[in-house]
Amino acid sequence: MPAPRPAQPWKMPPIAKVYEALGAIGDGRVHVADALHASVTSSDGSRTYQVETSADGREISSDDNASYWQGYLGYPAIAVMIARGLCHPRPDVLEALTGIPWKELNRRFHNDYERTLAEVMRRAEDQGFDPAAIRAEAQAVLAALREYAPLRGARRRPPPAR
Repeated sequence: MPAPRPAQPWKMPPIAKVYEALGAIGDGRVHVADALHASVTSSDGSRTYQVETSADGREISSDDNASYWQGYLGYPAIAVMIARGLCHPRPDVLEALTGIPWKELNRRFHNDYERTLAEVMRRAEDQGFDPAAIRAEAQAVLAALREYAPLRGARRRPPPAR
């Protein structure tokens, strides 16, 4: 029997997925069950994604579409990593990204993440938040992800049905 292949690093996500992860944290949609298991509810409440981490925390798997099909780290896995201490985002940034209907916006803008983020930043600024601070925090999270370089865990289950 051949030896198992070593785990491969995740591709880094589009920056929009970091904003979505911060929104999930701000909304309280991340539920850590134990050291290995967590779940993240979608912004519209229609789906719950399962995220699993290896005992040493290096390997992570998630059944969201981006992680499962696209091969980059999706927002549920990023949110769980943040909840487990990858970094400590500014509270005002988390507050700025709460209540965002990510799925609705992504659908409206045909998954053009730049347009989605422009709308998110417009809403945040209208509520008195600093877009530059939000952008800087998202970039800091992405830098922490790159530095940590999580490995792809096994694809255990397909994404939940719509």
